[in-house]
Amino acid sequence: MAINKVWVLAEAFEGKPLSITQELLTKARELGSEVSAWAWGDDVASYAGELGSYGATKVYSLGDLGGALPGVPLAAAMAAQIEGGNAPDAIVFGTTYDGRDAAGRLSAKIDRGVLSNVVDLSVEDGSPIAHHTVFGGAQVVKSRFSGSGQGQPPNIFVVRPKSFAAEPGGGGAPEVVEVESPDPGATNAARILQRHVEERTGPKLDEAAIVVSGGRGLGEASKYEMIEELAKLLRAAPGASRAIVDAGWVPYSHQVGQTGKTVKPTVYIACGISGATQHMVGMKGSKNIVAINKDREAPIFSIADLGVVGDVHKVVPRLIEALRARS
Repeated sequence: MAINKVWVLAEAFEGKPLSITQELLTKARELGSEVSAWAWGDDVASYAGELGSYGATKVYSLGDLGGALPGVPLAAAMAAQIEGGNAPDAIVFGTTYDGRDAAGRLSAKIDRGVLSNVVDLSVEDGSPIAHHTVFGGAQVVKSRFSGSGQGQPPNIFVVRPKSFAAEPGGGGAPEVVEVESPDPGATNAARILQRHVEERTGPKLDEAAIVVSGGRGLGEASKYEMIEELAKLLRAAPGASRAIVDAGWVPYSHQVGQTGKTVKPTVYIACGISGATQHMVGMKGSKNIVAINKDREAPIFSIADLGVVGDVHKVVPRLIEALRARS
């Protein structure tokens, strides 16, 4: 049994919807009979068709925000629509900076709680149900809002990336509706003055088909170079455990885990990573997991499809040599 209306925050970059947007729309069209996307920027019309192909039948566009933080006008505009009688049954945000900001602000405006860290959504007895992992992903629990339904504020969910597969549904071009955000006052004073895109080579970490990650077992920061070299030879993205990110060996953008990025590549190679629960939450959905660790009792081996008990400083260089020989 589906619910009626679902809103999805549609984030985009350089004229293309983010993967989290595609994932959320895919799930939303399974949950509701009417799916609408909320977007902003002066180029919404250029990618509205792609939003439609993933399930959006309507796109609410706030247009150019003039450098404002998106969460402020988004929350104000959504609240205005809800208070005006155009309320959905559920609003779904991604676990991103803008998604969390908008969800929190909207929660305060409409006096409705937020269910976060969601890894799945379903509908039971006409109400949306959130699924969350607990105990490091060992168990899944369900939660729902009390007082859901007619006359109640919409349910607000914040969903972790890679919780759903992004699959086009063959939908047509959606209706694009221009909406204005009420003046939010002083809360809209902050402005984005500059954006800096991190330089990288190869695929993005959270979209790569192959990920090679290094951990504390590398011993020192300079040894991360062999992780980057192996990743380059495999056309993979280099990743890292929180331990070496906290140690300052690599940037936070490389971190895989509960407080980093969630990845679901075809192949995940963990080098010198023991397998802390927080790390495994972010990568255990990988199709094939290869673990290299000299400690045969390391927790990472419990989820590995292939385990190599050996010194990462000997195994990885041999892999690099073999790949170089093939090329």
